[in-house]
Amino acid sequence: MENIRNKLGFICDMDGVIYHGNKILDGVTEFITWMQDNDKKFVFLTNSSERTPQELSMKLERMGLHITADHFYTSAMATAEFLHSQKPDSTAYVIGEAALIKALYDKGIYMNDVNPDYVVVGETSTYSFEKVTKAINLVLKGAKLIGTNPDITGPVENGICPATGALIAPIEIATGKKAYFVGKPNPLMLRHGLRKLNCHSQDIAFIGDRMDTDIIAGIESNVDTVLVLSGVTSMEEISNFPYRPRYILNNVGEIVAN
Repeated sequence: MENIRNKLGFICDMDGVIYHGNKILDGVTEFITWMQDNDKKFVFLTNSSERTPQELSMKLERMGLHITADHFYTSAMATAEFLHSQKPDSTAYVIGEAALIKALYDKGIYMNDVNPDYVVVGETSTYSFEKVTKAINLVLKGAKLIGTNPDITGPVENGICPATGALIAPIEIATGKKAYFVGKPNPLMLRHGLRKLNCHSQDIAFIGDRMDTDIIAGIESNVDTVLVLSGVTSMEEISNFPYRPRYILNNVGEIVAN
């Protein structure tokens, strides 16, 4: 573990690494305390676009972890950065929650349901036939289709729920247009994280629990990858993939355990 402990910083996934539902996972408190005590740079990345950094900070506070909002980076923020870099002062029709709309506003991207430059889809609990129909017709008129992340499902207390990849699929099928997804495994997310930490790729490690999004994003960003088995991936499943993480741990606490 010495090589990992010597890193200047860490980029961490959240669900399955830090918590599951409303439960902090084993070893997390010790790992975060160690990072704070040793002046490590760290940022938490999440493919979810439903919460702002302030809301994520409050969620962890309720679970007993004090982490300020500047330590979080979401797919909503990455999507807003991407659209701003592609076309500053653009407009969008959004199917998503308030956090996604706020991230877009913060980058000068405003709402437009008549002739937007983009149709942007993120996780939402207010999905409707009317919104999908509107999105389909705007894409057919020339709006570019963007997804905050390609995840098909997400975890909820009683099982799973459809995530962005599933919600955007009807629009793709009806229009014949493929969406561009900004979140992991797109390495854009990790590159934003590196910029936020102001670190070089060899100076950080990326910690995740999914081979198909986290680990491949780390490999494609040329950073050391740490797979933790506290989330969705078991040791047996690793051999199903044609690539491997640099390190495999039961949980993040093993990074600082003697």
